[in-house]
Amino acid sequence: MRPLQISADTAVKLAEKLRIPIEQLMHMPQHILLAKLAELAKEEGAAPTASADESGEPAERKSGTGESAEDGE
Repeated sequence: MRPLQISADTAVKLAEKLRIPIEQLMHMPQHILLAKLAELAKEEGAAPTASADESGEPAERKSGTGESAEDGE
């Protein structure tokens, strides 16, 4: 079986996200990796997004002036 055809940076990021050793990731069958990525995306979809703060409101909507972030740029 061939190692996955992904860059080193992508492999490091995926290994961190999936919480598995990079060696295990590189020798993982592609269909299993895709299943794990789908599961991870499903879990992240249920959780608040990274751009949202504790209130759950996206950062671009909180501007304190009542104007959108696009108006000030």
